[in-house]
Amino acid sequence: MRVDLFDFDLPADRIALRPAVPRDAARLLCVTGETLSDRIVRDLPQLLRAGDCLVFNDTRVIPAQLDGRRGEARIGATLHKRIGPRDWQAFVRNAKRVRPGDRIDFAAGVSATASDRAADGSMTLSFAGDEPVEVLLARAGTMPLPPYIAGKRPTDAQDASDYQTMFADKDGAVAAPTAALHFTPSLMTALATAGIGHETLTLHVGAGTFLPVKADDTDDHVMHAEWGTIDAATAARLNAVRAAGGRVIAVGTTSLRLIESASQEDGTITPFEGDTDIFITPGYRFRGIDGLMTNFHLPKSTLFMLVSALMGRETMVAAYAHAIAEDYRFYSYGDASLLIP
Repeated sequence: MRVDLFDFDLPADRIALRPAVPRDAARLLCVTGETLSDRIVRDLPQLLRAGDCLVFNDTRVIPAQLDGRRGEARIGATLHKRIGPRDWQAFVRNAKRVRPGDRIDFAAGVSATASDRAADGSMTLSFAGDEPVEVLLARAGTMPLPPYIAGKRPTDAQDASDYQTMFADKDGAVAAPTAALHFTPSLMTALATAGIGHETLTLHVGAGTFLPVKADDTDDHVMHAEWGTIDAATAARLNAVRAAGGRVIAVGTTSLRLIESASQEDGTITPFEGDTDIFITPGYRFRGIDGLMTNFHLPKSTLFMLVSALMGRETMVAAYAHAIAEDYRFYSYGDASLLIP
């Protein structure tokens, strides 16, 4: 399909620079079939049914943004994907000043050697020393805010908590699973009281989620890979939800992509561990999920293509036009949508 079919104009002032306070006060655009309704996240217990199950990503964002020098050249690095105990793929700013074998000195005595420039422009960084890389990042790194936020204001101490979900448990993401940012303990209690369950899985979100689609046709786009896992017990419980007539509602496109990667043709969700580069576009037949809660996505992005595959392109174009007209807040710190085909 032509990538420009997924384009739209978004006023710059609709990009949220901070999350809603409290988190569950964010607005929620409900899209059921072709029907739109304006609600707030706190309404979820009334919008879902007893027996439904929300699926959250329990990845934890690491301070993956690094600033340093190679000689006199200023170098920035955003870690993307772990490929070894001390090795990470990274998108490097001012990469033309870095050659394989060069050492980059970051803050607080942290350094890494660059190698292996990949087709997507990323490089491999091998961190020096014996301390775990997580310790080095805690010392020298900052939270890797998306470029559309970082370009408008500096990262600060508040982002260390704002850009982390209440489910964050397993270190490894370099971008937050942002749909889950809207959830609070009180909302989870209300959902449980309404008979709505929840499960967690892990997909370590990579910086590739923000890469633009540069191809003119979706067939020519190479999707980034991310590591994820669903254990056997979780897969069995999700299958039991659907067998009992409940719906599996993914919270975030990361949860959805992992569930679909683990789903068989008959809709059975199986245990999964490894990389997934699943690219979902209109025409895809969903197998493992029955709905999606997600934030509003960038024009011509793989994620806007995904929601268009779930609900239909025309429906999502209309939904986004409504959201823009009604002053919804967009992107990672913005409002949410609940999509039920």
